Amino acid sequence: MKPVWMPAAAAALALALSANASAEEMTAWRLFIADQESARVIVLDAIAGEPVETFEVESPAALYRSESGRVVFARQGEAGLVTAISSGISFDDHGDHGDIDVEAPKLTGTEIAGDKPSHFVEHDGVFAAFFDGEGVARIVSEKAVLEGGSQFREVKTDVPHHGVAVAYGSHVLLSEPNRENPDELPVGIRVVDEAGAQVGDVHACPDLHGEASSGDILAFACATGLLVVTHEGGMPQIRHLPYADSLPDGKSTTLAGGRGLQYFLGNYGADEVVLIDPMESDAFRLIELPTRRVHFAVDPIRARFAYVFTEDGQLHQVDVIKGGIANSLGLTGPYSMDGHWSDPRPRIAVAGDNIYVTDPLNGVVHSVAAASFQKAGEIAVEGKPYNIVAVGGSGEAHEGEEAHDDHDHAHDHDADQIYKGYFEDDQIRERALSDWEGDWQSVYPYLQDGTLDPVMEHKAQTGDKTAAEYEAYYEVGYKTDVERIVIDGDTVTFFNNGQPLRARYASDGYEILTYKKGNRGVRFIFEKTEGDEAAPQYIQFSDHKIAPADADHYHLYWGDDRAALLEEVTNWPTYYPSSLSAEDIVDEMMAH
Repeated sequence: MKPVWMPAAAAALALALSANASAEEMTAWRLFIADQESARVIVLDAIAGEPVETFEVESPAALYRSESGRVVFARQGEAGLVTAISSGISFDDHGDHGDIDVEAPKLTGTEIAGDKPSHFVEHDGVFAAFFDGEGVARIVSEKAVLEGGSQFREVKTDVPHHGVAVAYGSHVLLSEPNRENPDELPVGIRVVDEAGAQVGDVHACPDLHGEASSGDILAFACATGLLVVTHEGGMPQIRHLPYADSLPDGKSTTLAGGRGLQYFLGNYGADEVVLIDPMESDAFRLIELPTRRVHFAVDPIRARFAYVFTEDGQLHQVDVIKGGIANSLGLTGPYSMDGHWSDPRPRIAVAGDNIYVTDPLNGVVHSVAAASFQKAGEIAVEGKPYNIVAVGGSGEAHEGEEAHDDHDHAHDHDADQIYKGYFEDDQIRERALSDWEGDWQSVYPYLQDGTLDPVMEHKAQTGDKTAAEYEAYYEVGYKTDVERIVIDGDTVTFFNNGQPLRARYASDGYEILTYKKGNRGVRFIFEKTEGDEAAPQYIQFSDHKIAPADADHYHLYWGDDRAALLEEVTNWPTYYPSSLSAEDIVDEMMAH
């Protein structure tokens, strides 16, 4: 049944009233859908199945969502424009819970203009739009986009070509054009610094097309394999992963990065896809499809699964762990892959408990229940619904701006007290290893090279030690030979002089410690279940938080004796995200 249209403000109000006005759990999911023929982006409430808003743009668009879900970008190739839309859904982390704010979606005011916009890539909250007709990448942060900013950093290549750029910390990874024939695909990746100067040699990647991130790894698809990019020592490290000899002739030209599990899903030939784990010796697993592939997407919520739609109208559930098709569901009529590449064909997005598939020839969006993999319904959409992205999630909703402000102040006070080690036992909650997921760097080298001297001086201004005494204190506290730690799912990798030790860990509860000053701390403990023999049997996290929340930094204790580790209170190796620069870490430390 076709839904009744309502103004955006009314839709937002209806959504808000679906939750109790007090602080109660609220779930909101929105689908952003671009029409295949008309220059418009339609926003649907995925839960109610009702329209929220329609945005008129300049030409039919391809859609991209930011990692945070706060922004959706409409890339309009014919119009030479990328338009930013605020999704209206955002989350605020309060340590023991997350708040959800739901507002009407709106244009942010940010537009990125240029000749032939093509690849649009986000990395760590920074977006790079590449314009083929100019050979130029225009780069902007999510923060600037949400503020309606129109100032962009530009990075230029030598000639116009169908290229790509990725902002990678203080560097940019930039496609190298085929100089003999710029109309052909790029031949490699070069690294440039903040001044735009090339760093090192060009990394060969013939017929470069397709890129994605998964965990701490970025990958580019080439005719010969993948370029795999990791972050080490403040520089992107790039290696070539050749296709396995066991694979048939072919290549990937589109990649999707796994969430929760670190892997890539790529096309490979017309009727196959390939699962790629760059950290395994047997990195490639080929999956045959019953007919030619139309579209595929990973499940960001149920990490084990991905989905492939084929031209016979079937949606297939791929089990990433087993490396095969787990379920198939007939969903639409046939969509032949013959014809133009931009002909209207189904696209996939995942929102909460459902998978959504556009059906442009029939003007509907199909909903499939992820748990049962059965049809859950459909939403009628005028025109030819084509590209689709989903944003949303669950959190606590609060009544009124004034009440929300009071709540924020109360939580600021509570969080400050908890950070200092004053809390009640009933405030503590079990935590999962995912709270510390990511790529982390030790701060010990920064203490040794003098980078943290301003921090020591800052502490001395209000503390009971001199700057030199603080430095000696932290010399003992921060000391470690593990310069980097990567946490992905239940796997922890320790790097000592670049050499990895890897193991899997499971929760072993938590312990409360009382310190001499009378304040307390909580150690969240994980025990090794399998992995390298030399990897520690136990790891214990302390990050000044006592309930589920993403860590911004942490102190880590490790060893083979659980009880003995709890006695260690003088050496606490400390880790901050590897994406932070030395200056960022200094700023973070001085803020506490």
